[in-house]
Amino acid sequence: MSARSPLPFDPIARAAELWSERIGPSTTMAAVTSVMRVQQILQSAVDTALRPHNLTFARYEALVLLTFSSRGSLPMRVMGDRLQLHPTSVTNIVDRLEHDDLVRRVPHPTDRRTTLVEITDDGRDLMKRATESVNEIEFGLGGVTERQTQQLTELLGKVRHAAGDF
Repeated sequence: MSARSPLPFDPIARAAELWSERIGPSTTMAAVTSVMRVQQILQSAVDTALRPHNLTFARYEALVLLTFSSRGSLPMRVMGDRLQLHPTSVTNIVDRLEHDDLVRRVPHPTDRRTTLVEITDDGRDLMKRATESVNEIEFGLGGVTERQTQQLTELLGKVRHAAGDF
């Protein structure tokens, strides 16, 4: 995934050793630094898989969310809540998707104050192709078993819950 050669040692493990010697317990520092590095690795892998589809992960997530909705449309406010994004970010994502004819804005049938974002057939088709691409690379999460992936999700869920994410 990287153009450079891998290091002959784990720099996070080495930093943990030095941290322990000079500062104190290093368990949480090593865990957080590892999560941050893995985030970079995953982001790079997913970006690379989505690039041929002219999608960012945020735009891909929006298409998936709309595909999962029962009617293929959601209010922008709901999209922001589900994607955990600021309204301005949702607007920018929708603007780009709309420009590419992957979604369209439509009036809400019963609430004139609300605009729905509706996925188009082209958007559904692109979401399917992009999903094949990210599934091919396991979203960048190689090197772990399915059970380990489930455990990782559970552990990270505990951190997210403690932080008030849900």
